[in-house]
Amino acid sequence: MDLRELDRRGLLVLDELVATTKPGDLARPTPCAGWTLADLLRHQVSENHAFATAAREGSAPDWDAGVLGDDAYAAYRASVDDFLDAMADDAVLERQLTINHFGTFPGTIAAHMHLVDTLAHGWDLARTLGLPYEPDAEAVHVALQLAERIPDEGREKNGSFAHRVDVPADVSELDRFLALLGRDPGWTVS
Repeated sequence: MDLRELDRRGLLVLDELVATTKPGDLARPTPCAGWTLADLLRHQVSENHAFATAAREGSAPDWDAGVLGDDAYAAYRASVDDFLDAMADDAVLERQLTINHFGTFPGTIAAHMHLVDTLAHGWDLARTLGLPYEPDAEAVHVALQLAERIPDEGREKNGSFAHRVDVPADVSELDRFLALLGRDPGWTVS
């Protein structure tokens, strides 16, 4: 399966979530410590545009330049379109792309990294808004494989990942994926 197709499926789920967001929701807390929903959406917009720039140019100068403006959904949607357009060329999978402070990787690994970000933040959005989250099972399985390879040391360097959360051995792949990325699968808005 093409990682870009799995990511596109994940982005469609996020699109439905973001489309429900109202201006009053932007101040809600999220599972991302210290972030409001506005911060989370701005992060997603930034990441989508930066991954798109890296896909086109090999690297992106700014990974935190996202702006929501007056219409958070429109800003988010434009960033998704930019990302999908940039990743549409099959040649991007063979290029070396510099991804933020993580390093330089083949496009296939960069696509895998974006998929992880998409699925994790999709859950963050759903939990923040109190909505169900049902990502594509194959996408979760593939993202889990990368999450399992993230080393424990240096996880919080540059705010990249929180420490793993302990969960029972029999949890779903989604809950295991979330726990590996430092999220408590039981998190709810207080």
